[in-house]
Amino acid sequence: MTTIATICARGGSKGLPGKNILPLAGKPLIVHSIAFALAHPAIDAVYVSTDDADIVRIAAQAGAIVPYLRPAELARDDTPKLPVIEHLVAHLEARGDTVLRIVDLQPTSPLRAREDLDACLALSAHADLALTAYDCGFNPYFNLVEQQPDGTVRISKGDGLTTARQAAPRAFGLNGSIYVWRRAALRHAAAHGLWSVTVRAHIMPASRSVDIDTADDFALAEWLYARQHPSA
Repeated sequence: MTTIATICARGGSKGLPGKNILPLAGKPLIVHSIAFALAHPAIDAVYVSTDDADIVRIAAQAGAIVPYLRPAELARDDTPKLPVIEHLVAHLEARGDTVLRIVDLQPTSPLRAREDLDACLALSAHADLALTAYDCGFNPYFNLVEQQPDGTVRISKGDGLTTARQAAPRAFGLNGSIYVWRRAALRHAAAHGLWSVTVRAHIMPASRSVDIDTADDFALAEWLYARQHPSA
């Protein structure tokens, strides 16, 4: 294989318990991402990293491969995702597989479209990492502020003289939906951080950028999904 998809899904969630397998449009949430990856011709196999037996069962039934239960030290609330993906890819390589490109899909982002992945795959030819972002309406030069040690706030970047968002340098919010990694860059970033590699972004519309973390997020995703898939 050369291009794999990875989906990292812990069993625990404080904001919305069991969110990765809650039913959305009649299917467990994680199944939407698995089906999305399996349908793309550029992806050779889909792997799920999880610590949860229910997710193992549901993922396997949906056609994903779950090679092991994730170790406890990689399944804490504060565990970064990059070491989890690196752990999975290193496991595949240790058994003799060749992995050149990794498409990581966030299981809580069910509204992505084929065109979003196509765009990221194209961008990945010119960067170590291609990821998705969206115009979130906030800008560090205009309406994002940081709290100072004395309790006051000030603009995050710049001199504070920008009076219209359109006049500020363009800035976007990361939505976490899709990450396309070159293999060597993933290894480097797992040790040194995401921004230690060259990154390009594909800008998605806000309507496809919902990341489900709370019950309100889930309700919004259900509504948007119904609008985007009226026959589902």
